[in-house]
Order: sequence, then structure tokens, then C-alpha cells
Amino acid sequence: MKLIREGTHVYNSQNKIKHLEFIEGVVNRLASASFQMKGWAVVLASAVLVYLSAEGLAECWVLLIVPVGAFWILDGYYLWQERLFRKLYDTVRCLPDSGVDFSMATDASESGYHIKLRGWAGAMFSLTLFVFYAALLGLILIAKWIS
Repeated sequence: MKLIREGTHVYNSQNKIKHLEFIEGVVNRLASASFQMKGWAVVLASAVLVYLSAEGLAECWVLLIVPVGAFWILDGYYLWQERLFRKLYDTVRCLPDSGVDFSMATDASESGYHIKLRGWAGAMFSLTLFVFYAALLGLILIAKWIS
């Protein structure tokens, strides 16, 4: 059991630590899922491009925009959720021990606090996702142009 001293008050932080571990676990799973989305997008785009060029179907490259776009949307969702849980982590971190209720709610109606983030679309067009998926789509266009 860990005790935290704040001024003259001593708190038993066991509940807070457990709650933060729960939230951290969700953040780690979301980050892992986002990483896997990028891997699958690259593998799928590469495999389909190789298949289309081997079969002489280079004009079907447009079909790749749909799955790559779907991966981009899903990856943006994971990033948005990760940001929400990071905000929840920060909120729980600042709560007094008596305020820890083990809630995993990330929206204002359930959790009682307002999260000011740009939302799902904002996460999709964050610098990291935009650069990655725009580069992937650019490589698809270059491959089409070469073939």
C-alpha cells in the first residue's frame, strides 16, 4: 500500500493507482491497434499493387483507395480514443483519492468533465496520420504512373 503525502494530508493511493493502471492498459491497446492499422495498410497496398501489376490490371489501382481510406479512418478513430483516454488519465491523476470511482467514461455526459479535443476528424488529419496515409496514397499513385 502506497501512501501519498500532500501538505498535512496523507492519502491511500491504492485505488487511484489501480484506476490509472486500467486507463493505461486501454491506452496501450489503442496505440498497439493503431500501429497494426499502419502495418496492415502497407501490407495490403503492397500485395494488391504487386498482384495488379502481375495480372496486367494496372488500371484497377483506384480500388486501393477504398481499403487504404478505411484503414486511415479506423486509425484516426483509434488515435482519437487514445487521446480521450489520455485526457481521462490526466483527470484521474489530479483527483483526490475520495473522487476515484473507477469510471472509464470519456464523454462529458457520463464523466462530468468536458474534453476539448478536435474529435475524430481532427485525429484523422493529425500530422502523423496525414503524412503516413498521404505518403502511402502517393506511393500508390507513383506505382500506377510507373506501370
